[in-house]
Amino acid sequence: MQKGNDTLQIRIMNFKTMSVLVHLLNLKCTDNEKLFHYGTKNFLLIMLMSVAFLSMPKAFAWDVSVKPISDKLVLKTNDTRWIRLGAGYRGTGLWTENLNGNLSSGHYSNDNARLYLNGQINQYLKFEVNTECFFCNNTATGENPRMSYNILDAIAKFEYNRYFNIWGGRMLAPTERGELSGPFFQATHDAFKTPFFSQDFSVKFGEGGAGRYGRDDGVTFWGNAAPGFVPGTLGYAMGVFRGLESSHTSGPNSSGTVLTAARVTYNFLNPEKNPGYYTSSTYYGKAGDILAVAFGMSYQKNGAGSSVHRSDFLGFVGDALFEKVLPNNMGVFTANGEYKQFYANYSTAAFSDKDCFCMFDGKSWTVTGLYLIPHKIGIGQFQPYGRFTSVQPNHSSSREEIETGVNYIIDGFNARISAYYQHGDLLLKGLNYAPGIASPAVDVFKMSFQLQI
Repeated sequence: MQKGNDTLQIRIMNFKTMSVLVHLLNLKCTDNEKLFHYGTKNFLLIMLMSVAFLSMPKAFAWDVSVKPISDKLVLKTNDTRWIRLGAGYRGTGLWTENLNGNLSSGHYSNDNARLYLNGQINQYLKFEVNTECFFCNNTATGENPRMSYNILDAIAKFEYNRYFNIWGGRMLAPTERGELSGPFFQATHDAFKTPFFSQDFSVKFGEGGAGRYGRDDGVTFWGNAAPGFVPGTLGYAMGVFRGLESSHTSGPNSSGTVLTAARVTYNFLNPEKNPGYYTSSTYYGKAGDILAVAFGMSYQKNGAGSSVHRSDFLGFVGDALFEKVLPNNMGVFTANGEYKQFYANYSTAAFSDKDCFCMFDGKSWTVTGLYLIPHKIGIGQFQPYGRFTSVQPNHSSSREEIETGVNYIIDGFNARISAYYQHGDLLLKGLNYAPGIASPAVDVFKMSFQLQI
């Protein structure tokens, strides 16, 4: 997902950066490892150039200090006809403490490496195409799924007014704030902790899959309005998607039913200004005081289990965001909370079936509190935080995690460094909800960074 910036747009001035991006888009994925190394090198080069521009003294900063770098990557013919390019990268260094209390050898993870392309033909017709390095760390022979650069989003947009709009193509299903914020617009780096809905639990499209990275093929209707009788703004999004696909002999959905998803949000204070039905998990105080409460759902008949032991899937989620700009320049307090209840009542015997789409069945919740210190130290602001997550499957062992850390906010979501500590059994148990799963609690130390242009 890529969120645009509605400030002044200017023509492309940096043709060298443009040529790198276009060349990277034209690469063919016939040699994944070669592409991975080339793409990573160019992403890092672009990001380092961006940070260098941002950190220049004011005397040499030209207009970069007042305009986002992404505005330099815009082809514009008039105010209603333009194309914008962008890029984003996220990475993490991870160290795990072993049973002897010593840090084991760490490793580095390429979390995301994306190219963004969006624009509009006129006031009403718009489009968005984003690419991603899927499973970016799976480069060894025999790993499944293998790393690949591929289409993440491909959306045709008809946006008529604030009340009613239509998006069609490959896009995020409207369910929870966590998914609709994507990895790049989260309050914390390691954000996805509670069980996934179908399109994120899946690792592929087509037979045996239900989408990937929260995306699925379908159509979404969305809009918002101010009801008047209660102060605030009501937003809605509802969509129909392909969902889990099965063959006549494998998988639970041999009848080919579709998946429906919907989300309703009420902003009691200031409205959230995001593209479409997308969200953010914080605004660093730039949007003023926020209190948003939302409910989402997703349903697919025969959307879980195996061909022999199948069941419908029904998932509910409730989430809330509260952000308060403290008076007298005392900083910004942010709180995120989420509760999920999933119903996937297939027999536990399905875990032994090779064609099982073994979705989570049970409840989970997570809560995060963050405080943005008002004063800059160096080129950024520190934001300490704490988080607790509990996942409670109906037929498997519970798993929990405590996380505490600090973000160093250099340029909002465009430049951020995070250092944090996690304790619990959530990491090792992961997404395996089979009966009898057991794993000790571990201590994990991570350092992550995020850059976007």
